[in-house]
Amino acid sequence: MLESKFQANLIKRLKKMFPGCMVMKTDPTYIQGIPDLLILHNDKWASLECKKSAGAKKQPNQEYYVGRMNEMSFSRFICPENEEEVLNELQQSFKP
Repeated sequence: MLESKFQANLIKRLKKMFPGCMVMKTDPTYIQGIPDLLILHNDKWASLECKKSAGAKKQPNQEYYVGRMNEMSFSRFICPENEEEVLNELQQSFKP
């Protein structure tokens, strides 16, 4: 599956899982390596870096930004192989 198709399906799924959330695509030309998606839900936020597969190449700085944003709130690399696990963790993170 192409990363763009995976990402589009993921956005739909996130909006269903977290009614009223905002899912924004980031601009990769603004800060190289910043995660693809920013999810705002109630008073919490998360970021996700989408990959087409678990073995897909990571761009420079992606590990840094995913790690840094995870220290601030919640951030993960997500791909079809770990989607369920990451979304379960995100659900726990978004609990009041």
